Amino acid sequence: MAKINILDSSVFNRIAAGEVVDRPYSVVKEFIENSLDAGAKNIAVEIERGGKDRICVTDDGEGIERGELRAAFLPHATSKIARAEDLDHIQTLGFRGEALASIASVARVTLRSRAKGAEEAFELRCEGGKLGEVSPCALGGGTEIEAENLFYNTPVREKFMRTDRGEEGEISNFVTRFILGNPEVAFRYIVDGKLSMQSFGGGLEEAVAAVYGAGVLAQCCHIDAEKHGIRLRGYLGKPSFTKANRTYQSVFVNGRYIVNNTVSSAISNAYASYLMKRQYPFYVLFIDVPPEIVDVNVHPNKADVRFENNQIIYGCIYSIVSAVLDGSAAALDFVVGAKGMPAGVAAPLQGEEAPAAPLSSAAAGQEALSPRAAGDGAKNDEDAPQNPVENEKSGDLHSTTRDIDRKNYDELFNFAKPSQMRGGAPLVFHDSGSVAVRAAADVPLPLPAEDVFAENKRFLEERERKARQQKWILDNAVFRGALFNTYLLYEEGDDVYIIDQHAAHERLLFDRLKAEMDARQVMRQPMLVPYILTANAEEHAFLSEHLSEVEAIGFDIEEFGACSFKISTVPLDLRDIDLGTFFADLFAEVGSLRGIRLSDLLRDKIAMTACKHAVKGGMLLTDSEKEKLFAMLHGDMGLKCPHGRPVCVRLTKTEVEKMFKRIV
Repeated sequence: MAKINILDSSVFNRIAAGEVVDRPYSVVKEFIENSLDAGAKNIAVEIERGGKDRICVTDDGEGIERGELRAAFLPHATSKIARAEDLDHIQTLGFRGEALASIASVARVTLRSRAKGAEEAFELRCEGGKLGEVSPCALGGGTEIEAENLFYNTPVREKFMRTDRGEEGEISNFVTRFILGNPEVAFRYIVDGKLSMQSFGGGLEEAVAAVYGAGVLAQCCHIDAEKHGIRLRGYLGKPSFTKANRTYQSVFVNGRYIVNNTVSSAISNAYASYLMKRQYPFYVLFIDVPPEIVDVNVHPNKADVRFENNQIIYGCIYSIVSAVLDGSAAALDFVVGAKGMPAGVAAPLQGEEAPAAPLSSAAAGQEALSPRAAGDGAKNDEDAPQNPVENEKSGDLHSTTRDIDRKNYDELFNFAKPSQMRGGAPLVFHDSGSVAVRAAADVPLPLPAEDVFAENKRFLEERERKARQQKWILDNAVFRGALFNTYLLYEEGDDVYIIDQHAAHERLLFDRLKAEMDARQVMRQPMLVPYILTANAEEHAFLSEHLSEVEAIGFDIEEFGACSFKISTVPLDLRDIDLGTFFADLFAEVGSLRGIRLSDLLRDKIAMTACKHAVKGGMLLTDSEKEKLFAMLHGDMGLKCPHGRPVCVRLTKTEVEKMFKRIV
């Protein structure tokens, strides 16, 4: 029988570090959150080699007393809470007391601090969880904490880190969230000795301009609304101002940056009738709620929060955003400066057709919420799918929740408790926003694991069998005519084959272009005026990691400033390509689990080219053109066009006779 061991602190701290600190950005996040909780108004962040070699955060906060420096490195030691009841009213970004102990167990950490009113500063070094001695040091005020050689004693974790540029991109992404979430705090972000980003603490408008550029503000509507004790404020992008991915979306709950399915679904559904597929809105929004109705203690990395009642959160956010986008009368109460319209203040979104809201029960001004208003975003957070890319939070919570009316919220909460809806029966939310009641007996039980694998195997075998049947090699087919100048009819024996002339020609062109692309020698066409591509921090890191693949296609691309690229040469055979659309498609891969596949992207471009140049349905072909098209297919009728549509379908004589009831 195995002996039960009591783990040493050096062991359990390293285990805890696995959840709290998974990559360099986690260290930066924890250090900055501590600075904000200390009341800092100026914060400097320095990293080297994507944070692998060095991370240093300096602030002008309250500082730490000499006698408390050693306690700061102890596990479960924190100044944020003192008793269990404090967890119900979290007002700080940090509160678990795990971060510093976890970081110090997998890095070499030096903490320097000078408390306000103290005559001198002191420092303490901790290496791999082993504390040194407290000694005097030079520091003007506040706190400076430095982590070097991250994961030096955990080689397995070190091997799974991304490239230097990849880790730098993750850190840059979180620094931008901290700038947006704390607009009254000045930030300096230095990468490998160079100033990469800076804000001056001049407010939200300045913070948005510092991160995304001043031109973004003209494409947004500034809102500040309160409904049922929930306040929503920030910037909403116009429906015409779309992005290729979700990295331009930021939500802060009580000052903490979060990724939550209820919130994101409410905003996405409000925009649904305005956007096409694979288009995503821009927004920077702050949601202020009573602290007792939101649980931030969901996971050690604080990647999500849970609300006391998702229906209320969803309904309030949806109704406010919908009213602003629709330009309804209710928007006058939500848009900053809308009633008086002073110069320079954003007006409600107008000038576009306002279709009906997708979920009518959450229309602007409606006071009572029905279950339908919750849509698919009202599921419990623990059941909702999580985004694997976005996580963590940031923000200043010291002044965001003082004016929230808990009594107003309680009135609505008592009205719409889930247990009172539909007699307490479980609600099933559909993509369309409708709600159905499912009895417990209707819930299917999960299949045993072996049954699932067996079913998958049968499905794959059946699909392969059908694919083999769809490949027909015709040697003696006879042309019998054409239907609608689109479908060519061929007869062989007791079978008739119907060929889509557009799909067939498109596939042939695609195969030829793809073969030319695979065997091509890269020839480049210089541009008269270089194309400047602007990206955010995450997109910049994503493209920087894959510059070699982009250059291999035939582009000459180089970094041009902090978050821009200069493209001076394009491939000769793609000289007519729309560069904006091409790189928007490329950036659509940001945040996906699949990662970048330039071959797939090029395949789509080639397919579009083939589609444009193929003969169209309804075009009258000559007899010689029909014969040539059939000959080019080499009798292979099992092909599909690049978009997945079949080139040919087969009807047997038996099937035709069944249609006319000749046989039963």
